[in-house]
Amino acid sequence: MSDKQTVKVQLVRSPIGTKQSHRDTIRGLGLRKLNSVSELEDTPAVRGMINKVAYLVKVL
Repeated sequence: MSDKQTVKVQLVRSPIGTKQSHRDTIRGLGLRKLNSVSELEDTPAVRGMINKVAYLVKVL
């Protein structure tokens, strides 16, 4: 097990109809399809991205 903290993020709402920057952020988080899950390093940058699109994602 790694000693780096990680955070799992799941796409729960479709980014269709949202701002382009929000769609880009979703892609930056490694999420493609609905209900896809991505495990990312827990950094301030990643936290900021999650916060920006909090209405589209769920943190597991």
